[in-house]
Amino acid sequence: MSLTVVNGLPAHVLVVHFVIVLVPLSALAVVVAAIWPSTARRMGIVLPLLALVTLASVPVATQAGEWLEEHVDSDALVRRHAELGDGLLPWAAGLFVLAAAIWWTARRPASPEAAPRDRAGTATPRPALALRVVAAVLSVGVATGAVVDVYRIGDSGAKAAWHDGFSKTGNDDEHGDKG
Repeated sequence: MSLTVVNGLPAHVLVVHFVIVLVPLSALAVVVAAIWPSTARRMGIVLPLLALVTLASVPVATQAGEWLEEHVDSDALVRRHAELGDGLLPWAAGLFVLAAAIWWTARRPASPEAAPRDRAGTATPRPALALRVVAAVLSVGVATGAVVDVYRIGDSGAKAAWHDGFSKTGNDDEHGDKG
């Protein structure tokens, strides 16, 4: 077994499924953790580890795809898929950075004593709220970009792989009888 071929199949067609699952899963986890810090605390170290595995799977799929690209007939669809695939790594890195930052800030308990107080003496943790809003907005933006990019890459890959590889009418002859 090598990074290029697994059990006789190109590794790309197998490894890419990790990316297809892990990117949206990481994106969802990052957004939920950014919006609900209690969820981030419950997820704990799993949040950045999930994003790290996601980040690591992208170059593995890309490298296996580059090998496969050299072993198939090159056409515009294959080149487009390869170009789109090269753009996923920054999105995955963004998910990892956000996951690590959210995990890091969520693991520190919020201290009511440290929060500024208004005239009535009520704690008003405005900087923490502002930080959560920024993290949530960034998370939604990066998560959306990552998921949309995975969709576009997958769609282009499917078109490249299947554009001439199937019949819309099936194997029936012109009378509808199987021959």
